[in-house]
Amino acid sequence: MLNDSEQRYFQFEPREFIIEAIRAFTRTSPENRLPGSDEPIFDGPLVGFAAGDDPLFTEYRQIISPGHLTPHQALAAAYEISQEELPDKISVISWILPISSATRQANRHETKAPARVWSKTRWYGEHFNDALREYVVRLLTGMGYRATAPVTQPFFKLGSDERGKLSNWSERHIAYAAGLGTFSLSDGFITPRGIAHRCGSVVTDLVLPPSSRTAANFQANCLYYADGSCQECVKRCPAAAITPQDGHDKIKCSQYLYGDLEPLIREYQVEVVGCGLCQTKVPCEATNPVRQKQETASD
Repeated sequence: MLNDSEQRYFQFEPREFIIEAIRAFTRTSPENRLPGSDEPIFDGPLVGFAAGDDPLFTEYRQIISPGHLTPHQALAAAYEISQEELPDKISVISWILPISSATRQANRHETKAPARVWSKTRWYGEHFNDALREYVVRLLTGMGYRATAPVTQPFFKLGSDERGKLSNWSERHIAYAAGLGTFSLSDGFITPRGIAHRCGSVVTDLVLPPSSRTAANFQANCLYYADGSCQECVKRCPAAAITPQDGHDKIKCSQYLYGDLEPLIREYQVEVVGCGLCQTKVPCEATNPVRQKQETASD
């Protein structure tokens, strides 16, 4: 429950209030810690916003799959109402949780499989991400607004097609709509804080000003797409699932993750191992390398 001062802040500056609330929760939550450690799993988050009626969400139904939900569909499904019962204007809140430097450093030394701390970050970090989703939903519903985190709902589905695994709510694509970054040769999502992170989002009928998408195109932050250089993720992938010609082969990647790495589930005591080798020891690990290269050239 918000006190009077917090309620006034929320009423007059809801966008800034939400940003600060997400940052504070990430900073103080005990769930943003690995078992037996006082070090945070994630550093301070990036937060962006998208308009629920942004045409990009409809385009995702062609780009990703026909089953990919629009924000209106997700919010209506969560409340078991028709989309017509929702206002025309709704919003999406998206965030990026950058993986800590210590975890990234540990994974840089690996060449065949992820470091133990990386896998634990993947497993326990997503538990924290769910806790953050629930917190943001509670915050908004407590102020009288509808809100849902689509990936925590029964209607969230994982599937596959001829290209590999997909879902009906892609957190990376939501983050792109919210202006938080662009895609890479490895299919990762490069933000101002790099590619090593987790994403989360909430849909709400609170109307919030959307963030600007300033990138020139959906691959603008990747050095390979910017000028044909880099390809470090190609070298780092132990499954040979990334090539300049075809980008990221999701089927090869999945076979490696859920086949070759399966023995690490018991060894690392997690239920999802992750990999992340293509997200560490690469120029985009913790920054936007295209912008960094441009800034270095202009000095």
